[in-house]
Amino acid sequence: MSTAESRVLVLLALVANAGIAVMKFVAAFVSGSSAMLAEGFHSLADTGNQLFLLRGTKQSRLRPTVRYPFGQGKETYFWAFMVAVFLFVGGGVVAITEGLDRVRHPHAAEGGLAFNLIVLGVAAVFELGVAFRPAVKEFNKRRGSRNAWRTIRETKDPTLLVVLFEDSVAVIGIIVAASGLLLAEWTGDPIWDGVASLVIGVMLCATAWILAIETKSLLVGESATRQVRSALRAAALSVGEIETVDRLLTMHLGPDEILVNMDVTIEPGKSAADLEAITDRIESEISKVVPQATRVFIEFGAEE
Repeated sequence: MSTAESRVLVLLALVANAGIAVMKFVAAFVSGSSAMLAEGFHSLADTGNQLFLLRGTKQSRLRPTVRYPFGQGKETYFWAFMVAVFLFVGGGVVAITEGLDRVRHPHAAEGGLAFNLIVLGVAAVFELGVAFRPAVKEFNKRRGSRNAWRTIRETKDPTLLVVLFEDSVAVIGIIVAASGLLLAEWTGDPIWDGVASLVIGVMLCATAWILAIETKSLLVGESATRQVRSALRAAALSVGEIETVDRLLTMHLGPDEILVNMDVTIEPGKSAADLEAITDRIESEISKVVPQATRVFIEFGAEE
């Protein structure tokens, strides 16, 4: 997914979550529902997270400088990690705290069940139509014939993962909040409102943990996938003068940038002009199969 497509996806999620957050907070204020308040903080956290992602995509487009010779593509990974932190603290912890308080000191929500359900219904329409559907469409386009979990594990674009995970949890959170309100109404026990808030908080913390693990690996310096490394090796060996590829190191510099360093063996006696020509051919072959390999460094060794 290009940076422009990522930005559009984030902007759609930002607009949806901002509107949803306002509606949920109004409903929580009117009704006093713990689950609605938890969902309000959830949407508020999502809104803040979209701003983090926009910051990351903007910074990642900056050109290389003396201080950042490989560019700032990893800004995307940093701000995606901040999303995980903010979602955990600003969403999950707040929801769990509010839920525990409501479970310990239950009291009936005010404002009527119908009002809360209408707000949740409108929120669901916004979430599904404006944010979730475009995210799923983009994910399926990238997934192709692969299974969903493999695609999640192999994608190096945290923007897509964040939007998809947040929107999925948001839809489930709306269902949980509605279920808590309905159970509280049907049983006459307001503790279910607090239980719903606890469930929402746990989901948010779990989602934040998964996102943190995925982005941490990319921040530290995750290599390209085995399939990509095999393609890089095959591209180098397709150049006739290359005898072997002895070492191949890769690292993601950003969602669409891969650093490649390889040691290759050639026949002895090649001139500097020959080596330059061979390097150009290797880079050309690599760009055909792995266009994300934007930084390629080749070291030559003579066959003994």
